[in-house]
Amino acid sequence: MFISIPMILTYVVLVTAINSSINNRNKIFSQIGVTFAIISASIILLDYFVQFTVVPANLLNGRTEGILLLTQYNPYGIFIAMEELGYIIMALSFLLIAPVFGKSRLESAIKWIFAVSFFATVFSFITVSIRLGLERGYIFEVIVISITWLTLIINGILLSIYFRNKLKNERVIS
Repeated sequence: MFISIPMILTYVVLVTAINSSINNRNKIFSQIGVTFAIISASIILLDYFVQFTVVPANLLNGRTEGILLLTQYNPYGIFIAMEELGYIIMALSFLLIAPVFGKSRLESAIKWIFAVSFFATVFSFITVSIRLGLERGYIFEVIVISITWLTLIINGILLSIYFRNKLKNERVIS
């Protein structure tokens, strides 16, 4: 969780950078995407912060009443539910960011990966919920985290190329 916190904040910075780099025609999509990124990050950051501050302090002081609902080791607890919600909203922000990219091969790949990530998340949630119902435990959480972080890793690389090219083009024009 200590590593995840800066990574979640970096995701918000990335979406904000995308928003600031695009033309006004698509700005509404990217601004809504930034809003959902902030909502997602807020949920996940609160979840992780509670997990490594509140839970251990209570356990160390022998205050275990009600702690089961907060701990990450309870597959039906608040931690898992908040994490799932945060990552679902992150996937939604991906879908909203996707339309801002153009038609070049690189931009099409970025757009496609963001969109597929959202649809894979929705498909996974529906599939796991149909098969396991409320007894889904950690299954969907692991899937959605895998989908979103894989998306961020792949598109992080592609976006670094996108921003580098954009900077080169701006220098040539200036």
